[in-house]
Amino acid sequence: MAEFKQSTKLQNVLYDIRGPLLDHAKYMEAEGHRILKLNIGNPAPFGFEAPEAILVDMIRHLPKAQGYSDSRGIFSARTAVVQYYQGRGLTQMDVDDVYLGNGVSELITMSLQALLNNGDEVLVPTPDYPLWTASVSLAGGTAVHYLCDEDNHWWPDLEDLASKITSRTKGIVLINPNNPTGAVYPRSIIEGMVKLARDNGLIIFADEIYEKILYDDAVHINAATVTGDDVLCLTYSGLSKAYRIAGFRSGWMAITGPKHKAADYIEGINLLANMRLCANVPAQHAIQTALGGHQSINDLILPGGRLKQQRDKAYQLLNEIPGVSCELAQGALYLFPRLDPEMYPIKDDEQFALDLLKQQKILISHGRAFNWINPDHFRMVTLPNVDDLEDAIGRLAEFLSTYKP
Repeated sequence: MAEFKQSTKLQNVLYDIRGPLLDHAKYMEAEGHRILKLNIGNPAPFGFEAPEAILVDMIRHLPKAQGYSDSRGIFSARTAVVQYYQGRGLTQMDVDDVYLGNGVSELITMSLQALLNNGDEVLVPTPDYPLWTASVSLAGGTAVHYLCDEDNHWWPDLEDLASKITSRTKGIVLINPNNPTGAVYPRSIIEGMVKLARDNGLIIFADEIYEKILYDDAVHINAATVTGDDVLCLTYSGLSKAYRIAGFRSGWMAITGPKHKAADYIEGINLLANMRLCANVPAQHAIQTALGGHQSINDLILPGGRLKQQRDKAYQLLNEIPGVSCELAQGALYLFPRLDPEMYPIKDDEQFALDLLKQQKILISHGRAFNWINPDHFRMVTLPNVDDLEDAIGRLAEFLSTYKP
């Protein structure tokens, strides 16, 4: 009998957030172990519930959601997205510029597949959300990683970014607020990235799924308000994080800028949107209610809010561990701590994470899963309540006190 193997297209495609470490965690759970999963930003298991108004409205619309919708998405939801961005200064956006998807993930893959030829390059941050690197590779392109500087708040290094632009470069990925670092970029950084795009005829891919999860005095600037009418910008956001409904898979992509110069590319996006027929229709009905209703996320991120308290406590406890340092996240749901390589000379950070899992029953994501260059970082989510974070980071400290790589 013939042996069937995976496509060679997957040769450079990795998504280790849900990779071998998670497989081993599942094996341990099957043996009866309780694993604290700090590897993925999934609010529901940590007691974050969707706003009731969203659930009620979805239920009310279920009888009308049994058939396919327009391939871009239902009109009311796309209109709500347009009105949201118009309120943020993007007055030229039209309802046909918006595409609804099964989460942002589907739309990232779709928009890259419509653009890239074999050998084309896309500039992706390091560290990154690894779906970007994987989707570029799957579309036949090459992800070229530009440095985000830990010594400068994890902001993109504009000189490094500029040095990596070539004749094959098609676009720049901007993840703001950033996953995994929690950095929120100031206007000067965004303007610098947009200038590079403008000067070199590149697209800005703005992943802004965490735009509503901000701490302290952090201010989020939508990249499309900076790109203007002469730089093509694809903006991605959705309901998974701020509205705590990751499982509903409800996201959107909005196209702004000189669309007349991208007519052929947009035709390709339309083709792929048509081929998938449509996004999950019941979840599309959540968008209008979510964007137009009470923004309950503010209760969680302001002083006294659960997300802010958890971020603060995790940051404090991690930095108290000898040899561990961590930049304070200004947004999102993660911290990206550094392990001093002199104190912890780790050569394989995935093995480090596996050893932690086996000994302390804690699942984290190793830094190179985010295409970071050295085995000296890891990402942990800050979604557990304060008591669980204290317990988890205490166990991490105990593990590190005796760990010999």
